[in-house]
Parts: sequence; C-alpha cells; structure tokens
Amino acid sequence: MADLFDYLTWRSDLDFHQAPFNPVDNVIFSQISYLPMDGIVPGQDDNGEISVRLAAEILNRNFQDKKISKSSFIFKEDPAFIEALCSSNRFGNCRLSGYVNHIDTHREVQFSAVCISIDDDSCYVAFRGTDFTLVGWKEDFNMSFKDVIPSQLEAVDYMEKMSSRIKCPLRLGGHSKGGNLAVYAAANCQKKIQDRITEIYTNDSPGFNEKFINSEGFMSVRDRIRSFIPQSSVVGMLLDHGYDDLVIKSSQFGLLQHVLYSWEITHNNLVYVDNVDTSSRYVDKTLKEWIGNLDYKHREQFLNAFFSILNASGAKSFTEIEKSWFKAMGLMLKSLGNTDESTKFLIKKALGELFNSAMRNLNTLFKLDNKKKKQKMLKGDVWER
Repeated sequence: MADLFDYLTWRSDLDFHQAPFNPVDNVIFSQISYLPMDGIVPGQDDNGEISVRLAAEILNRNFQDKKISKSSFIFKEDPAFIEALCSSNRFGNCRLSGYVNHIDTHREVQFSAVCISIDDDSCYVAFRGTDFTLVGWKEDFNMSFKDVIPSQLEAVDYMEKMSSRIKCPLRLGGHSKGGNLAVYAAANCQKKIQDRITEIYTNDSPGFNEKFINSEGFMSVRDRIRSFIPQSSVVGMLLDHGYDDLVIKSSQFGLLQHVLYSWEITHNNLVYVDNVDTSSRYVDKTLKEWIGNLDYKHREQFLNAFFSILNASGAKSFTEIEKSWFKAMGLMLKSLGNTDESTKFLIKKALGELFNSAMRNLNTLFKLDNKKKKQKMLKGDVWER
C-alpha cells in the first residue's frame, strides 16, 4: 500500500493551487517539524525565511558530509524523507520561518515548532511531538496530573508572537504531543488569532482533562479540529479528546503504528478504516482505569520516582539508554535499591494497580471478535466447534 514517499512522488509537480491542501499534506508538514533545523531555519526572533528545498539540501549535505549523524534524526526514515523533499516542487517551494527548539530539564519542558508558508497564501504552524529525550516524555506524562504543562504555555506564546508577523489564514497541527499543543494553542490564543485559524490537525495525539474540554476556548475551536489515529493507537487514546477521531490504516503493528511513515494513503487522502482494533481498546480502557484509580498526588509521586530511576542511568534520552543498555540497567537498579521504602511501596502499589486493571479488562480483547463471529453465523457461515 502507498505511503508518504509515494505521495511525495505523485504530487511532486503539483502546487497547492493545482491540488488543494489535504490531510496527507498535514501529515507531511507534521513530519517536517521533527527535522533538526537548528542553525538552518531562521528563529522566532529572526526575520527572513528559507525554502523547504534549500533547508533539506543543507540537511542532506550535512548528513552526507557526516557533520550530523543518524542520531540527530528521530526516525530512521528521516534521511530518505529529506532527499524526497529536495526534489519536490509541491513541498520544496514552501518556506520555513520561526523555528524554535527548546529543551529545559529543570522546568521539564521540550518544545519545538516551525511555520511553513504555503503557495495557497496560508501558513501551517507545525508543532513537534515528543522526541526521545527523557524530559520530553516526562512532560508528556505530567499531563496526567497537571492542568497545564510548560510546552502548552510556550505554544500559546509562540502563536501570539508568530501571528503578528504572519498575516495569512492559519492551519495548526502536529503529531503526538504536537497535535495536543496545536489544539491548546488554538483554544487559548487571542480571539483575533482564533478567527484566522481554518483547521487544527492532530495526528495520534494525547487528549486533555475535563476542565480543558469544557472550557470556552476549546468550545470555540472544537469544530475546526481534524483528528487522526491509527488502528492500534495507544498515544492517541490517552486522556479525553472531546472531538471525533478518524481511524487510519497503518502498514505496521502495535506501537509502531504511531510513526507517521507507516500511515497508508491514496492519491489525495489517508486510508480510513471503521474503528480502532481490540488491542487499542484494551490499552485505552486499562490505562484510563489505572489512571482514574490514582489521584493527582499519587500520579505525580509515582512518575517522579519512576523518572528519577531512569535519570539515574546518566542518559538524557531513551536512545542513550538503548546504546548502553547493560550499564544503564545497572545504574537504574542501583538507584531503585537506594530508594527509600515508602517510594518503593508507592511504585509497587502503582504497578500492581496497573496489572490488576489489565487483568480486569482482558475481556475487551475478545468482545469485537465475538461480535464478528455472531454476525458471520447469522449469515450462515460455518465455524469450527
């Protein structure tokens, strides 16, 4: 089945007037936000812009000259993606500006965004999702007990600043946490900016708490949100959305479906299926029940303790942990051993609750299969007994 690379080939010579913006373009722009464009794209305090083609050519040359390594990219497909952008008129002629990439371990914030000006006289504001840094994932989990996380506030500030320089209609979007930031920024920016927003895209993104979903700001932009999740979505099922999701077919399995490169496409759209699969429903029900059984205080204590153990490895990212797995595990086990008894009890209790929730919801894995079985029996199909 076709993927983003096929689309880049099919749409290479068609600009956005010849082939109007569609959901696949949103996915491409969300993926562009993950590219390491530090020192290449003008920042949010700088004037000027650079074409996607030129930025991609610089990135490709730096990679070929080994000025940047594979570890600079978040996804293994990124180098090939950059090469494809170099030869695409549709995307190569788009212009990048306002790039920001901010990581602060003390404040537990990982925020990155870029503005992509399109030749249909609009701008797509792309918010990057979570990278492989420990602080990035910690900030994501903080959503389970905080009304607001730092990157959400930075997303609002970014919108306020960049919208004063970019006067055209706006689309906002992103993948994973990036989609969450797009919705949050749209809901909390000034009304005069909200009025310029035509669409908000979330691509397998976590949701929000009830307070946000019931807020006036969210209600004012809710009908402009376009949400996509893959069949086996996990990240996109976290927390509540308050809007409908369209389910996308993926060529991968399980958590790998979260990667945008696995999403299947047609010539101008994503490939849709009726619903998420049973494994996604199972994980969704299990995690929501588990989180619901922990109050905000215990969620915070558990996550702080868990990430404290991860940080004891000395690594700044999951990639570093993977590269030195044996050493990292030794340091983490040592840290766990030195943890006080009350914290050990907290971790054990929380993980025990997760296991119990998983066991209680096992029947979710079989409900849909049984429903299909009954439908086939009614049609006269023969089943083995």
